[in-house]
Amino acid sequence: MNVTNALYPTDAQMLALHEAHDDKPIQLLNLFKFKAKAEYADGRPCTLSGKEAYDLYGQPMLEVLARYGAEVVYFAEVTGLIIGHVDELWDAMVIVQYPSRQALLDMTSSDDFNALRVHREAGLEGQLNIEMRVPA
Repeated sequence: MNVTNALYPTDAQMLALHEAHDDKPIQLLNLFKFKAKAEYADGRPCTLSGKEAYDLYGQPMLEVLARYGAEVVYFAEVTGLIIGHVDELWDAMVIVQYPSRQALLDMTSSDDFNALRVHREAGLEGQLNIEMRVPA
């Protein structure tokens, strides 16, 4: 299994997300890898760690998520691997529940998300974002 962290979906992944036309709830498992030191694209001086920069995004996003009917179900730091092997563990994880894929798309295209994502980009080395759904 080859695993690649990324900051945003590929064009193919975005197309698949847009083509799914149901209104069922989804959950997203986000596995985060933080930069040791935050790096802002505009080159601003910064002494924050990647996690500290990400927190400037993550905390205000709780209100943004609520406006789209989404909520954080679970958040935790990753502390170890019990079964299997990966070259490097992620630093933290969160599960977010959205009322639908469209709510996710609406949220990620909102002005609020776009205003905050500078901190997300500064703090994250990359992530996996895994869509899940409770079986019917």
